[in-house]
Amino acid sequence: MATFTISETDWARDAANLGTVRRAVFIDEQGVPDTLEWDEYDAVSTHWLALDGDGSPIGCARLLPDGHLGRMAVLPAWRGHGVGRALLDAVLHAARMRGDRLLRLSAQTHAAGFYARAGFMADGPAYEEAGIPHVAMQKTLI
Repeated sequence: MATFTISETDWARDAANLGTVRRAVFIDEQGVPDTLEWDEYDAVSTHWLALDGDGSPIGCARLLPDGHLGRMAVLPAWRGHGVGRALLDAVLHAARMRGDRLLRLSAQTHAAGFYARAGFMADGPAYEEAGIPHVAMQKTLI
């Protein structure tokens, strides 16, 4: 069984590790333009970082102050090992703890089933973002 840890962090402390995962997945793998990947929300968001047993970054996610989950990514070799679900669970827990009532996200359509299994519901038709089909999704937190 693959060993990994999830920790809450911030951009000032872990930009390099978070950026390693996001660059590999969004820019290199999916072709998202560099100019669209990095934004002003990184500095004001809460981030989560997944590290393998050797301490190398393998996944990440962020929660914006307005209750949007985003920039969730897992390196290809680690997909299917529970890293994405562990990241999502950590974000859901933190959002509940800070009193968020609703969590929103923009899911790539191929990942919509992953979020649906966690209780997210589609909220509108599919649309394109950074050249990739997405769907808005949300989950009420109780």
